Amino acid sequence: KLRSVETEGREIVLVVDVSNSMLADDVSPSRMERTRYAIARLVESMKSDRVGIVAFADEAEVLLPITGDYKMAQSMVKRLSPSLIAHQGTDIAKALDVALMSFTTSTHNKNSRVAILITDGESHNEDTEAVIERARKEGVMVCAIGIGTPEGVPLSINGTRIEDEDGKMVITKLGEPLLQQIAEA
Repeated sequence: KLRSVETEGREIVLVVDVSNSMLADDVSPSRMERTRYAIARLVESMKSDRVGIVAFADEAEVLLPITGDYKMAQSMVKRLSPSLIAHQGTDIAKALDVALMSFTTSTHNKNSRVAILITDGESHNEDTEAVIERARKEGVMVCAIGIGTPEGVPLSINGTRIEDEDGKMVITKLGEPLLQQIAEA
């Protein structure tokens, strides 16, 4: 039998940094592994919420449109990695912009829309504040979860240490000023 059931829950878009810096191991076993674990636990605890996933580096892509299908969400969480996004970098503003477009327009209570940003906070774009302000005006709460340590570690990809154009080792660390800015917005 077909029946209509009305549930009340939040729409949660997980905005996940999949840039190369998320491979750093200053958080054991790595920032990316820790992120996957945390998201999997969050999805396991959901009951009537709907979830979507946006992965980003220099570009942002909707991996999972907002859904109540938690098994599909868990499947997408396992796929999170830097290989999902061709162009590396970290554009948090673009990622949040894509997340804002992901929410359904039929949400009755705008206060039930939440974007959870999970990143090491090393953004390469200055427009983040404007997108957060737009989110606030649209009734979307933006929460930021920083993953990494303030001290950071040398960045290595596939066992190769990355150097800048001057031959100095690239250190990736938690971008505390950006995360603080998001928290205060």
